Amino acid sequence: MTSLLPPAASLSADEARRIALRAQGFLGAPDRRGGVRGVLRHLGAVQLDTISVLARSHELIPYARLGAVGRTAVETAYWTGAHAFEYWSHAACILPIEEWPHFAFRRRAYRDRPQWHHDLPDSAYEAVIKQLRAEGPLTATQLGGAKNGGEWWDWSASKVAVERALMYGEVVCTERRGWKRVYDLAERAVPDTVYHDDLDDTECLRRLVRLAGQSLGVGTRADIADYHRLKGEQVEAVIADSGLVPVEVEGWAKPAWADPEALASVPRGRHRTTLLSPFDSLIWDRPRTERIFGFTHRLEAYVPKPKRIHGYFAMPLLAGGRLLGRVDPAREGKTLVARQVSLMGSKAVRPMAEALVEAAEWVGCTNVRLERVDGPDLREPLTAELARLV
Repeated sequence: MTSLLPPAASLSADEARRIALRAQGFLGAPDRRGGVRGVLRHLGAVQLDTISVLARSHELIPYARLGAVGRTAVETAYWTGAHAFEYWSHAACILPIEEWPHFAFRRRAYRDRPQWHHDLPDSAYEAVIKQLRAEGPLTATQLGGAKNGGEWWDWSASKVAVERALMYGEVVCTERRGWKRVYDLAERAVPDTVYHDDLDDTECLRRLVRLAGQSLGVGTRADIADYHRLKGEQVEAVIADSGLVPVEVEGWAKPAWADPEALASVPRGRHRTTLLSPFDSLIWDRPRTERIFGFTHRLEAYVPKPKRIHGYFAMPLLAGGRLLGRVDPAREGKTLVARQVSLMGSKAVRPMAEALVEAAEWVGCTNVRLERVDGPDLREPLTAELARLV
């Protein structure tokens, strides 16, 4: 069922692109006073992933917006002072703690789930809760071991139990320590002001749709649904009451919705030049990225090496509000290695050099080495620009 509300505005494709960039923190002066926590609240979700090339993705997200913020400061901002928690949103994500009530609908759905992939022995769940209550925050290893010794999914009973408690909301992940989740009782870790599940499913969905629209600036129903991985019909049921307004966007085949505050002023300001994590919320939705930027982006880490086109962890280059190329980076000691660089013409040479040098400095590298550059005529100008900057 489609909304019968008339469009409130018509946007050009360029206006929609600029609104999206501002909403995601890439156009205009960043809120440096808010820092990493401000970025998290602004985005509403920062995706986690195990891959670490220059840094892990949840570090790359604030870096892309704020610049060379200290990596230790990033972790501290996320995980101290009960400012955030980890839960399933777009994927496994760090979420602002004030969003805890909004995911009550998902916690209830997990509690009502009749089938799980892992069987759970009698009393294992209660034993994990009892241990956490007595000993405080613990990793799965401290709870008795994460695995039984088989494949990666061969979890121990305590790991199955604590992950199920996490889904239910009885346990919360309060930080990542050496990439291991640290679990604590939600009643102890979540502030009293937000520790409740009294929002009904409709209200949870309405709030998440509104927040997704604010974080995107403008998006189709599918864009908005994808942000927190809601179902299309869930979005459709609440979007008319979400506070978002219907808009038409030039070249978009589907109806769109926008944050009214995003329409209240023309997006202006400084564009950020930076490399983007493939898991950045600006580009994590491939159809939206193609529609807004005319740029096809695909993470190839899980593609067999002979079939990769752009490399293992190709990071798109954002400059001037456009996606102008990508690089597959690596680190060798104090050298940032650009294993494969793809540029959309000579206009991308200087921004790519600037982005590579800034990223190298951020991760403690003192040199940048080019390996493959797609487009032989661009290799020499890029080499010269890097030499000028390093």
